[in-house]
Amino acid sequence: GKPPVPAKANGTNGAKAVAPRSMTMASTPVRPPVVAVPGQPAIVVKPAPSSPPLTGAPRPSAAGESAKLATLIRASGFATGDHVVYPTHGVGRIVETETQTIAGQDLHLFVITFEKDRMTLRLPIAKVRTSGLRKLATRKEMLAALTRLKGRSRARRTMWSRRAQEYEAKINSGDPNSIAEVVRDLYRNAGQPDQSYSERQIYQAALDRLAREFAVIEKIDETTAAQRLEQMLRAA
Repeated sequence: GKPPVPAKANGTNGAKAVAPRSMTMASTPVRPPVVAVPGQPAIVVKPAPSSPPLTGAPRPSAAGESAKLATLIRASGFATGDHVVYPTHGVGRIVETETQTIAGQDLHLFVITFEKDRMTLRLPIAKVRTSGLRKLATRKEMLAALTRLKGRSRARRTMWSRRAQEYEAKINSGDPNSIAEVVRDLYRNAGQPDQSYSERQIYQAALDRLAREFAVIEKIDETTAAQRLEQMLRAA
């Protein structure tokens, strides 16, 4: 008979197809870079190890953060909408609360606006007690402070630079009694010697600071409040 037909490499003649050879290539290891410094042996720079996965506690839920914020606000004794006095800025108003994330930590803040100075202050709620922030004086407390306007000036006969520092410290204390003392000591009637420029500046700053708080307590405008204070000074 006829000799058998040899199977073709790519034929379908009942012969087995030969599987193509795998094209996978052996991976070449990446060598770390070498830094050559003249006069020193070569330094092999090894890659930094990969950071391990973070395994910290899960972040609190939004409901948990809201509960924490509400607890902080209650503990502070203040609330949104309150008029407050900040020592170095005077009367302001808490307009809202805000949360900022700093270095992975949530920081809850009171946002306080000072309309007269066109300034906004963000104060951590947790630090309210140590910041000097206080509520407005009561009407009784303000009237007690205003009685100091009727007393005699207790200005000491020391160098003006020293007295100026003392007056500014009293104003920045935020205490209405201390501020009233500055107003009283620097007030000048028409028949008394003129004030220096720096005296007038400090007097006006103290009068404005006292008038703002007096105005909010009495529910009048600041101009009217300042006029009433000066009337008390003239009548003293």
